Amino acid sequence: MNKLKIIPLILCGGQGTRLWPLSRKSYPKQFLSLCGENNKSLLQQTQERISDLDGIDKPIIICTEEHRFLVAEQMREINITPKAIILEPVGRNTAPAIALGSIKALEEDKDSIILVLSADHVIKDFDIFHETLKVGFNYANRHNLVTFGIVPNKPETGFGYIESESLLDQKEIKASKIKKFIEKPNLELAREFLKNKHYTWNSGMFVFKTRVLINELEKHAPIVLRQCKESMINSQKDLDFIRVDKDSFSKAPNIPIDIAVMEKTTNGVVIPLDAGWSDIGSWKSLWSIEKKDSLGNVVKGKVVNEGSENCYIKSDERLLVTLGLEDLIVVDTPDATLVANKNNTDNLKSLVHLLDSKGFKEGILHKKIYRPWGSYISLIESKNWLVKKIEVNPNSQLSLQMHRHRAEHWVVVSGKAEIQIDEKNFYLTNNQSTFIPLGAKHRLKNPISEVLTIIEIQSGDFISEDDIIRFSDDYGRIDK
Repeated sequence: MNKLKIIPLILCGGQGTRLWPLSRKSYPKQFLSLCGENNKSLLQQTQERISDLDGIDKPIIICTEEHRFLVAEQMREINITPKAIILEPVGRNTAPAIALGSIKALEEDKDSIILVLSADHVIKDFDIFHETLKVGFNYANRHNLVTFGIVPNKPETGFGYIESESLLDQKEIKASKIKKFIEKPNLELAREFLKNKHYTWNSGMFVFKTRVLINELEKHAPIVLRQCKESMINSQKDLDFIRVDKDSFSKAPNIPIDIAVMEKTTNGVVIPLDAGWSDIGSWKSLWSIEKKDSLGNVVKGKVVNEGSENCYIKSDERLLVTLGLEDLIVVDTPDATLVANKNNTDNLKSLVHLLDSKGFKEGILHKKIYRPWGSYISLIESKNWLVKKIEVNPNSQLSLQMHRHRAEHWVVVSGKAEIQIDEKNFYLTNNQSTFIPLGAKHRLKNPISEVLTIIEIQSGDFISEDDIIRFSDDYGRIDK
């Protein structure tokens, strides 16, 4: 086993709308620290839980362009340099995403094994997880296409199921041929599945020998493979990222790997996994795996709670006071608050779509917006002015830019700022300020190893993030 090269392929797409308002399109759940005591994001936990496996290599990560810098920064924080960060120009489900990663993995090592993981899962028992993965690697090395079936502990209607040909015994980690995949069942059918040891939840985790998967894609999903190969051939390297060709990739069928390959192959096997797995697909599922008080409550942040039972209550900034609640989810963020029946949160996805259709930007955007150099929060705004708090990471800088419709005042709150306004360069420290006239080329830089915090006041006839013309940028965001 030590001779095998195992390349993790981490799928980092998805919007996590069922965990709104904490998870939103601009900063979805895979980048959040939702459970555990180490304050690591789900993406970081996904990488770290496999880092000690024998033969494990650097990961290939598939994500959207919007989230590329979040991925890069979170990997940097845990001292991981990915083998590649591949940017999907459009969402095309798991078959094209896995095909992209497999093509890249094959370039790296023709005899490699790829371990496909979602970036937003939770695993509680690392020992059982590692033991099960090692069995999976052995089966994959014998040209099987391996998936992991989660041993059910309740009748679940929110997951797909896998039916195995043989009875599965979680005490004996052994694979069975896959008989069929089953879509999300009704409650009556889910109860029957719970009694039957042939059925497990479809986890969406896989192990393949890379060239075996490529061959199976060629056989069962040739259009997926062809379009992904073409999009990789025509891709462009951009800093640490691979931008696949949009025209080619957009023609790939929008199809999951289960339907594209696993339902059709004769080499598919399922291995039972009982390691405290959760996909955190709803607030109720997050509540179920978190540590609770004596009355069944999960209480986090700035909260005073009295007499509530079986609730999830969270507020990070404002004081949240709750009294006598039962079976509720209460989540307060700086710009939106959710109060929902714990058993009804599966409907949040459609509710977020409703918010978006009604023009509520809170449906998809956080108040705190992340950029490759740091972040900003809009504190207060009107039609012709806006006040922001800007935080610039150590030794980072914004683009050299100008605005056609607004002027700006900068006040340094903490740290040291290196500032360029047209041909003038100077430094500011705490409580010092400067003015950037409309139309002036300017740049803000943090030259030291501590976070720089400034207050920015914008004023003009048009206040928008679209009013930026970039002349140079460390992150390739140049206006042409």
